[in-house]
Amino acid sequence: MKKHLILGAAVAAIVLVPVAFKSLPGAAPTATAQETTNNTETYRLLNLFGDVFERVRADYVDQPTDQEMIESAITGMLAALDPHSSYLNAKSYKEMQVQTRGSFGGLGIEVTMEGGLVKVVSPIDDTPASRAGIQPGDLISSLDGEAVLGLTLAQAVEKMRGPVGADIVLTIRRGDQKPFDVTITRDVVKVRSVRSRVEGKIGYLRITSFTEQTESGIKKAMAELKDKIGADMQGIVLDLRNNPGGLLDQAIAASDAFLDKGEIVSTRSRRAEDTQRFNARPGDLANGLPLVVLINGGSASASEIVAGALQDHRRAILLGTKTFGKGSVQTIIPLRGYGAMRLTTARYYTPSGRSIQAVGVDPDIIVEPAKVETIDRPSRRRESDLRGALDNGNGDKPAKPDEAKARAAKAAPQDYQLNRALDLLRGLSLCSKKTPVGSG
Repeated sequence: MKKHLILGAAVAAIVLVPVAFKSLPGAAPTATAQETTNNTETYRLLNLFGDVFERVRADYVDQPTDQEMIESAITGMLAALDPHSSYLNAKSYKEMQVQTRGSFGGLGIEVTMEGGLVKVVSPIDDTPASRAGIQPGDLISSLDGEAVLGLTLAQAVEKMRGPVGADIVLTIRRGDQKPFDVTITRDVVKVRSVRSRVEGKIGYLRITSFTEQTESGIKKAMAELKDKIGADMQGIVLDLRNNPGGLLDQAIAASDAFLDKGEIVSTRSRRAEDTQRFNARPGDLANGLPLVVLINGGSASASEIVAGALQDHRRAILLGTKTFGKGSVQTIIPLRGYGAMRLTTARYYTPSGRSIQAVGVDPDIIVEPAKVETIDRPSRRRESDLRGALDNGNGDKPAKPDEAKARAAKAAPQDYQLNRALDLLRGLSLCSKKTPVGSG
């Protein structure tokens, strides 16, 4: 059974064994001269591979196993295509299946390859990697002192995995900083796909990744938010920051949750007949309330599908920074008991026909992340400080300067982008309730 990851598209059955067809007497030729020439060259190259394989078996200084050499050849072939095509041996394939179900062992980090180094797409919330301060865009140059350069992505990921409780040292390159080491303790990573909370009269919904739990998690979270806030709900914040992606069907379901109709995404491969379009069904869980989607450079793949669909349908305002830009489709193809291959089979397009590949989704409102800090300034005199100042008539007493400072000091660190999203929704709610003042 094929599993489609960010994104998956239906593909024709793939036969891994070459089949020779014999023409019937008198029948028209089955191949053009060009095709015959191409096939001849292909068989010559396969003979070349066979010659190299036999020479290595016979003369290499140490005796390698046939399985090691063939799997390495497959790994190299797929890795040479693009950063996301790869070979999964039986163990890696099993771990990948567990991961898409929402629980796996490791560091909790989504990675790709760039310039021969491992690049962090996004750390997953509440995992060893996120707690250690790993950030989107970090480059990993060494693992336990061993250089990453020369390894495939699958090999690097395999080295990052290991027994729960075991430490691993990552050498990180971050921007213009000098490389530095980070020690992370491996743990069982249990991904809670959907989290929610109430922010005043606004519902906050965060999707950390798109697993098999996402659709049900969104429905449950929205029901809880409606129960807590009720008819006074002013809008929804959908947080897709640092969401590395996941399953196509779950990205479609997440988009469908807030759309009543229209196309969500389409996938296009080499063959026009394989083009697929996925459309929304009637029903908006937010009942048309204003929606703000938070995105950043760690929002990739499936999260870009959701952001692009909601933006194109003008259903949501996108706030934050440009997304990662992974707009390709990977299909997981099992290989008869020898694991599977992850093959890039198509690109995906937003409802307006945009390809996000290597470009990303631009926010409607650019808001850079910022840390809001309280700066100590000389206290200024206020009306309430003046001798004999009138009270306000409501019985309210002004806070003393030292009390105000104490409250500010105790305040939790603020999420600047989220605060701007909440302000935007509150503003939209106020505007919709205002009644024009007439004259007469």
